[in-house]
Amino acid sequence: HVQLVESGGGLVQPGGSLRLSCIASGYSDSRLCMGWFRQAPGSEREGIAAIDTGGLTLYGDSVKGRFAISHDRTKNTLYLQMGGLMPEDTGMYYCAASPLQPGRLLELGKVAGSAVGYWGQGTQVTVS
Repeated sequence: HVQLVESGGGLVQPGGSLRLSCIASGYSDSRLCMGWFRQAPGSEREGIAAIDTGGLTLYGDSVKGRFAISHDRTKNTLYLQMGGLMPEDTGMYYCAASPLQPGRLLELGKVAGSAVGYWGQGTQVTVS
């Protein structure tokens, strides 16, 4: 079965950096786009970055210029390099794999959940 496993979260001071990883297994569909989402307690899930099969990237306004998404398909691993972290970046971070293109993934993934594809269990990032 398809499995996405995130790692790399933790506690970091404001201004610091973290790199999240998401290892995918159980599928061989190279047409899937990948994305990162986050959700803070009491807030809606937010789509923050996505990448398509050709390497085209898309970012949410709140992370543009600070975060970078990349995908090493040889390792089936998605990354999110986060810099200039701020307290408002705190939340649970999830990766997703979807047949949707990045823009639709980031938009629909906020509300549609499993209907857009596969999800990991999340990794906690706390900026304090």
